[in-house]
Amino acid sequence: MILATTDTVAGRAITETIGLVHGSSVRSAHIGTDMMAKLKNLVGGEVTEYTKLLAESREQALDRMVEEARARGADAIVGLRFQSSDIGDDAAEMLAYGTAVRLE
Repeated sequence: MILATTDTVAGRAITETIGLVHGSSVRSAHIGTDMMAKLKNLVGGEVTEYTKLLAESREQALDRMVEEARARGADAIVGLRFQSSDIGDDAAEMLAYGTAVRLE
């Protein structure tokens, strides 16, 4: 599966637009992760526990989007974007979306 943030794939023509595909992941950190993150907030620096959590969420959302595109017969996704949002006080959603297409 070719993934592109651009609206085209260099050297390939889009022969069919299949449509919007997306994947999401909603996660929250367990209490131990939250406690470590709050301690790091006191001294500053990267909160690696949250960095890891968000990276895992991005990968899961991306995998789910690609799975949907494959099921619909696509061989590429163009216009790929990510979006995140808070859900309540303790969880966050990571959303991956783009346009599934078939290439020449």
